[in-house]
Amino acid sequence: MDGNGRWATNRGWPRLVGHRRGAERVREIVKAAPDLGIKWLTLYAFSTENWKRSTEEVLGLMAIFARYIEREADRLAKAGVRMRFIGERGRLDPKLQRLMAGIEARTAGCDRLNLTVAVNYGGRDEIFRAARRVADEVAAGLLDPAHLTEAAFAERLDTGGLPDPDLVIRTSGETRTSNFLPWQAAYAEYEFTGTLWPDFTPDELAGIIQRFSNRERRFGGVGV
Repeated sequence: MDGNGRWATNRGWPRLVGHRRGAERVREIVKAAPDLGIKWLTLYAFSTENWKRSTEEVLGLMAIFARYIEREADRLAKAGVRMRFIGERGRLDPKLQRLMAGIEARTAGCDRLNLTVAVNYGGRDEIFRAARRVADEVAAGLLDPAHLTEAAFAERLDTGGLPDPDLVIRTSGETRTSNFLPWQAAYAEYEFTGTLWPDFTPDELAGIIQRFSNRERRFGGVGV
């Protein structure tokens, strides 16, 4: 979800105004997703690199995350949306961590849409943490390296138990993946749109999904 800051700056407004508008767009996309046939939706909200931004912007973003969870908890539960978070939580404010754990528990039984939000997430960091977990298990005698499989390693990632993405969409005109799900998205289809996230509508999402449905996915094999 890229382009919130530029959306606001282009209008002469503070960057946080764009982030607040981006949160409103999240609500619209989440609401529309099930009707578009989307069962699993992952949103990249805050990366491990985003801590480099100004203290004002970082604190503002954290406040927006907390407010979103508080305001949307009832709506998400009633709509059948299960919410999860991926990323390293230790650096986050304890109150935000409690809110995250609370909404995960509250929506655990929902199954209309599986919504995953990446907060303090970085693909390299995720893989590194999983590798350390494996090393610790081996050192403790809990894991025989000879029995470690690709699937078993994937279970130790933040996304353990979740399916790999079929389609990754990057908004705002940037054509890089920015450390987003590098392991999981190895065979995902990609779509890069020039639309800034606050302007990214359900109709545009529907068009991208339609184009995706016409692609031939070979996963390294030979097409028909």
